[in-house]
Amino acid sequence: MDQLASWVATATTILAACLTASNLGSRITGYGFVVFTVGSIAWFATGLLTGQPALVWTNAVMTLLNLFGVYRWLGRQAKVEDGAQKAAEKSRDLPGETLFPASTLASAKLKGQGGVDLGTCVDAMVGCGSGRLSYLVVAQGGVAGVGETFRRVEWQNAHVHEGAVTTELQPEAFAGLPELAKDDWPGR
Repeated sequence: MDQLASWVATATTILAACLTASNLGSRITGYGFVVFTVGSIAWFATGLLTGQPALVWTNAVMTLLNLFGVYRWLGRQAKVEDGAQKAAEKSRDLPGETLFPASTLASAKLKGQGGVDLGTCVDAMVGCGSGRLSYLVVAQGGVAGVGETFRRVEWQNAHVHEGAVTTELQPEAFAGLPELAKDDWPGR
């Protein structure tokens, strides 16, 4: 029985780490914490079955921390995202400018002319006094952040449409934009 518990613990811990490390959104991260909870309970059982009190106590605490992660990502953060999405939807039917969640600018795909994927937004720079967006930082290429290239896209050349950031740039024009160092972006 202790072998089964330890293999369940191992498999769920690896799966949960993959889900949370992938940064695929609050719900996937939340499900990662659900799987982590199953894993910590299995490790707790392994500790009980094999007489390892340190493993028991560590995973008793880990279970509580994982349950907090479930609340944080499937409870609070999911509600925040739902609230932002509902506000954006309501704004489409009201007079004035349509709204979008600012968090979109930290993960949205950048679509070029014809809907071609150009990259993924990683952040945006905003004026402190004016609140105006200055530019986007877009990652292109690479795998899991390794080998990617950051490029600056002026906000005047982009807009948000149905959860994606769009631009009229062709792939060649986007590839011709200057590269940004990952840790040193322009101040203007």
